[in-house]
Amino acid sequence: MRFEGKSALITGASAGIGRAAALQLAAEGAAVILGARRGEYLSDLAEEIIAKGGKAVWLAGDVGEEDYAVALVDLACKSFGGLDLAFNNAGILGDLLPATEMPKAEWDLVIRTNLTSAMLGAKHQIPAMLGRPGAAILMTSSFVGHSLGVPGMAAYAASKAGMIGLTQVLAAEYGPQGLRINAILPGGTDTAMARSFADTEEARTGVEELHALKRMATPEEIARTAVFLLSSDAQFVTGAAILADGGISVTR
Repeated sequence: MRFEGKSALITGASAGIGRAAALQLAAEGAAVILGARRGEYLSDLAEEIIAKGGKAVWLAGDVGEEDYAVALVDLACKSFGGLDLAFNNAGILGDLLPATEMPKAEWDLVIRTNLTSAMLGAKHQIPAMLGRPGAAILMTSSFVGHSLGVPGMAAYAASKAGMIGLTQVLAAEYGPQGLRINAILPGGTDTAMARSFADTEEARTGVEELHALKRMATPEEIARTAVFLLSSDAQFVTGAAILADGGISVTR
């Protein structure tokens, strides 16, 4: 029960890695604040956590809106007396297009949803966390834009690479006050978003072959690394971009 007495905010909690992390955090004692666009999925997840004896509240909204970032922190403080942990995990893949064919609106949407949302989240999470022992923030970045350039994914790669820079600066700014901030870089993970990219057997096999382990991760496997980075077991880890990529970075 590494998170007994702690509250943890998770965005992108309705599915995939975010949902798996919420379940694992709650199982280890955290009171969880669930954020995503789809309220019906958040409601079902909260009910599942509560049925297992955990604590959960949820609020649906758009992570690209600053008011939503404020509202999630307010919900944590009102429901559980404060905020200890945050997993800024929400993100989209966007349309797969060559950069020369990408409409500006599509670029703006991906950057807003992935990178700007992480900045807005941290902007309002950090003041609520300062002074709370063991406080930590985690961002979901990617091997795309770090270890590998994937054609058609310019906006996604730029947003995820930007999250690493954001993580490093925030870690340097708030480390002296005891706040840890890291980024996790998952490899190919069997989520609905990944299946929209690897949408044929041939494409899925191609993605699997990129990895040294020759398979994709489950959301639960990535979530376990995320939960470790949020826990006191990683108390001397900050400003890091941690690969959980199944060996993509060593096979290119």
